[in-house]
Amino acid sequence: MSQLKNPAPSDHEHHVQVRRAAIASTIGTTIEWYDYFLYGTASALVFPHLFFPDVSAYIGTLAAFATYFVGFLARPVGAAIFGHWGDRIGRKVMLIVTLLMMGISTALIGILPGSATWGDAAAIILILLRVVQGIAVGGEWSGSVLLSMEWGDQKRRGLMGSWPQLGVAIGLILSTGLMSLFNGIFGKDAFISWGFRIPFLLSLVLVAIGLYIRLKIMETPQFSKVVAEQTTTTAPLMQVIRRFPKEIILSALLRMSEQMPFYVVTAFVLSYMTSGSNGHDYTYNFVLIGTLIAAGVEFILVPLFGLYSDTIGRKKIYAWGSAIMGVWGFVYFALLDSGVTWLAFVALCLGLVPHAMQYGPQASIIAESFPTNLRYTGAGLGYQLSSIIAGGPAALIATWLIHQFGTGYAVSVYILISAVITLVALKFLKDRSRSDITDDRTYAKGNRQ
Repeated sequence: MSQLKNPAPSDHEHHVQVRRAAIASTIGTTIEWYDYFLYGTASALVFPHLFFPDVSAYIGTLAAFATYFVGFLARPVGAAIFGHWGDRIGRKVMLIVTLLMMGISTALIGILPGSATWGDAAAIILILLRVVQGIAVGGEWSGSVLLSMEWGDQKRRGLMGSWPQLGVAIGLILSTGLMSLFNGIFGKDAFISWGFRIPFLLSLVLVAIGLYIRLKIMETPQFSKVVAEQTTTTAPLMQVIRRFPKEIILSALLRMSEQMPFYVVTAFVLSYMTSGSNGHDYTYNFVLIGTLIAAGVEFILVPLFGLYSDTIGRKKIYAWGSAIMGVWGFVYFALLDSGVTWLAFVALCLGLVPHAMQYGPQASIIAESFPTNLRYTGAGLGYQLSSIIAGGPAALIATWLIHQFGTGYAVSVYILISAVITLVALKFLKDRSRSDITDDRTYAKGNRQ
């Protein structure tokens, strides 16, 4: 708390803190998502063999994706816990705790024996560690976004909010790149047996780097002002649910056409294209390298669309991204199922372009919907509740749809429905991209329509 009572920083120190905040938030989310995506890749390629070897390939894949879903169920819990304390004592401390939780749980997954050694206990411990991962990510996102957005130029909130979003692209590049590297070095059998563990253990190195950077960041000026004016809330979770239920629900629905297709592209497709049961028998590295390139494309596009949202408008960019995603689902599976290798590879490489159009401006759209003293909790809840209805069940439902209907177009329809839901939610969520989000009057009842 003493740090919050320091005099306002000089202009030079403010600029230094803005840069540090952007870097710290981006590196922190990179580490969190690196760990999270490692699990997703392993769920598709490794965990059915390691933890569920005595069932059919279909049931094993469902079981692995079910443990993947558990992490999504835990994310709103993390948003509530860390949002409560983030809105009471500050953003910085919470971000250090979430980083440690994620790194340690990921490293423990890296040394967890399989069912051949520990029997059913191995799968149970895997699920528990996945819950810890979910709680950590649930508390990480909103804190990282606020760290960058509340320090940055308020006329460039779209751009500043997009920097932490880059953690998704970088984390996906690192996790997919390392999994591809070690699969190539050791071969499929050794990779499934023990080679996949190395990227999980490397998480500890990344956490050490992230902690070093985050410890140098001051609390955000907007939250420091709330503390100075003694307007922090003793029960932010109850307050934000009572005052802003519409914004929480719409924020969650807003993510349907962004989050659900993302996990189809980055998790489900790994299994779909390599299992051999769907008429596809591509190598692990074929799909991993395609996903790696897709993440690289997203790395360029996310801040670009965040910047455009500051000039063209957040809702306009987001609406275009959602509409394109609804159509792209059909093009995507047409290319994957074409039987032409290079067309399938093009689909993998371009799979995240409509996602980037939404993910760039998304952080600012959601965070701007809540006042400073409730922003960590409100933004976190809205963002993470979508995990239960969008991202969490995505790979599970997609696997079931393919099994039931025998065509990728069933998943395309699933994506189209998600796009329609997002467009309806976007229509009813107020655009505050030009509002003063430091002024509580912006969130007065008459201004929330």
